[in-house]
Amino acid sequence: MKQDHESLTSLQIAFMVILFEIGSTPLFLLGSKAKQDSWIAMSIGALAGLMLLGVFMWIQSKAPDDSWMGILKKGFGQKTGTALGSVYCLYFAYESMRNVRDLGELAKLVLLPRSPMYLTMLIFVGIGAYAIWKGAEVVFHIPELLLPVMMLFYLILIVLLLLLGTVDYSKLLPILENGLMPVVKTALPDIVSFPFGQMLVFLMIWPLWEKKGVPVKSTLSGYALVSLFLIFMNILNLSILGPQIAGTSQLPFLKSARTVSHFIFIERLDIVVTILLYTGLLMKMTLFFFCAVRGVAQLTNRSPQAWVIPVGGLIFAASFIEKDYAQHFAVGLGPSLKVDVFFQIAVPLLVLLVLLVQGRNRSRSREKR
Repeated sequence: MKQDHESLTSLQIAFMVILFEIGSTPLFLLGSKAKQDSWIAMSIGALAGLMLLGVFMWIQSKAPDDSWMGILKKGFGQKTGTALGSVYCLYFAYESMRNVRDLGELAKLVLLPRSPMYLTMLIFVGIGAYAIWKGAEVVFHIPELLLPVMMLFYLILIVLLLLLGTVDYSKLLPILENGLMPVVKTALPDIVSFPFGQMLVFLMIWPLWEKKGVPVKSTLSGYALVSLFLIFMNILNLSILGPQIAGTSQLPFLKSARTVSHFIFIERLDIVVTILLYTGLLMKMTLFFFCAVRGVAQLTNRSPQAWVIPVGGLIFAASFIEKDYAQHFAVGLGPSLKVDVFFQIAVPLLVLLVLLVQGRNRSRSREKR
């Protein structure tokens, strides 16, 4: 039985995977430590993330009607599972907070420098809260509306960059100058944690699928498309800016777009880029917010609507913990990624092991009978 009588289509899930994974990723040059090989690090991270996604889908297949909260209870028992589920709700809220802060800082930097940052952040949290209040079907209609438009604008930008930008593929050379291992160390676990390991949230989403089981085809299709897109964007930024500038820039894609703004008929192209970044950030913030609310609701056996405002208030308040964007940036691509390993890799692998043992014990019990 679907939770709260809500159901999602395969297309909605595929679109959400794409929009969620794009999220805030274009804000950074992931794998910048690998310099001109960062796109290879991105590719390795995507492949490792695919294996991790396989773990998530296998776990879901063993309990297709249960969300991650229910799976934790089945694996570790009522008390331990509830406690661990509560920690995951805080983790989802924390990840949502990071996107709220990114949205606020981006608005202040590019579009609304004179507006109070707290006000723009409050508006974004309010938009997410309203969608979540209306239910899962409303939240998942948003990508259906936004993704086609978003990808059209990305296509236009990419064509402009390729035709009018200073694209120089020699900036990608030499390939693997220092061998493969430094690139692998850059990719693992950092790029797996962000953005690919964040697919963990779909353990809260898959039970809402309109069919029985796990939407393997739609999830993998969305994952493959967005992985190729992110790798290509990494290559494009490197080819325009070079590894040194792209690696030190806080907004490399925005900087790349500005390289074609000197043409007479193109002005303020950075606004288009900023709106695209807003779209991805807003969707990512909303989905983490959604999972935090649903998780708390399932643990307390109360309506999700009862938790929208408390969780939203917590997310908004927590977004001011870091004093400035430099600290926020450093924490997000530093200690935060190390903590992600526990939530995205360690616990799911432990759950997989527990489910395997439980399944084997049940098989032995049947054989004895």
